[in-house]
Amino acid sequence: MKSEQQYIDLYREVSQQICDHSAPALNAVRAQAFDDFCRQGFPTKKVERYKYTDIPSLFAPDYGLNVNRLEIPINPYDVFHCDVPNLSTSLYFVVNDVFYKKALPQAKLPEGVIVGSLRDAAVEHSDLVTKYYSKIAKTGEDAITALNTMLAQDGLFVYIPKNVVLPRAIQVINILRGDVDLMANRRVLIVVEPGAEAKFLFCDEAVDDHEFLATQVIEAYVGDNASLDLYCLESTHQKTRRVSNVYINQEASSRVNHNVITLRGGITRNKLDLTFNGEGAECWCNGCVIADGKQHVDNNTLIDHKVGHCDSHELYKYVLDGEATGAFAGRVLVRHDAQKTTSEETNQNLCMTTKAHMYTQPMLEIYADDVKCSHGSTVGQLNDAALFYMQQRGISLHEAKLLLEFAFVNEVVDHIQLEPLRDRLHHLVEKRFRGDLKDCRSCSLQPAGH
Repeated sequence: MKSEQQYIDLYREVSQQICDHSAPALNAVRAQAFDDFCRQGFPTKKVERYKYTDIPSLFAPDYGLNVNRLEIPINPYDVFHCDVPNLSTSLYFVVNDVFYKKALPQAKLPEGVIVGSLRDAAVEHSDLVTKYYSKIAKTGEDAITALNTMLAQDGLFVYIPKNVVLPRAIQVINILRGDVDLMANRRVLIVVEPGAEAKFLFCDEAVDDHEFLATQVIEAYVGDNASLDLYCLESTHQKTRRVSNVYINQEASSRVNHNVITLRGGITRNKLDLTFNGEGAECWCNGCVIADGKQHVDNNTLIDHKVGHCDSHELYKYVLDGEATGAFAGRVLVRHDAQKTTSEETNQNLCMTTKAHMYTQPMLEIYADDVKCSHGSTVGQLNDAALFYMQQRGISLHEAKLLLEFAFVNEVVDHIQLEPLRDRLHHLVEKRFRGDLKDCRSCSLQPAGH
């Protein structure tokens, strides 16, 4: 039986329960998403953007699905504590795919700002959610997005009104919790109106030793002259399967900083689609991957320059140890009318063993003639001359390797704009290389005012 058949049968059986425990604005696109999923099926490795990850096998096991929204017994504050000094955040939790409402930050948000349950927002602010939900995350073009859209019942909704600057970062802890093997379908909708500014930190955690399959779709709309910083940090365990699709729409003179950091996990598949819809916009898209054992991390990006006078910058770095597998495929599309485009795309990788594998595919597709675009990739090992030099000065071989690995990925970490978070990640990366980072619960970011 094909992997998708169990989800088709499941939806036909429980679609009414799914709708009953969600909201009309989310239900309105569910039937179309189901039709799109049935038509496409799961992408195989013959599909260009999924050639490095076996998607059907990820979804083949029979995972539990909390369709009726049974309460999961957990107090996130009991299992997640943090010690990042000097970082003031507003802390929220999403348990599996449900926004946690029992304890919220005491610090007041600026007037008009909404941070809360997507399901509740779809009822209380239905016009706003309907305007943006499932508009750039097109179910007809991606089967994973279609699956998430037909099954998602809740998640996170964030709305930043025009010209509002958030005084502190929004931190969201995505906790996977279950007494059985579990599938969670999380949805995130972010709207940053013109002139507004916001910073987000998403941390993915798993608190139980079960098999987890998490799908996530993030839609982010960044208006004229607006600014969005989006940091995504994964530190779960080897039994976690995570498939995340991020869609970002940028208007004129907007700025986006998107960073993906994978410290620990099982199989991770991240897809980013970013589109420039207004001139003068710029983005920085960075990724840092540290993988060992049989970990698999696949990052796939598409930067679509639909208009001219926009700048895009991509830097992804991998350090692979053991039998880990990494993949990076980045496509920069410069359309015919996108003159005066500037784009640079770099992927650099270290394979620490002969059993580690890296697949890299940077791509430029350019139809304009007045552009400055570059791309490149490297795959190699640590520099023997540098190792010898350091050993000659009394540094052990083990410590020399750690120092060079640390220096290699620091370039990505240094792009993080939140200084306390940047400093903390330097520490986490070092612990990860030394094998001291079991999970990230001991270093979650403590919110101000809670």
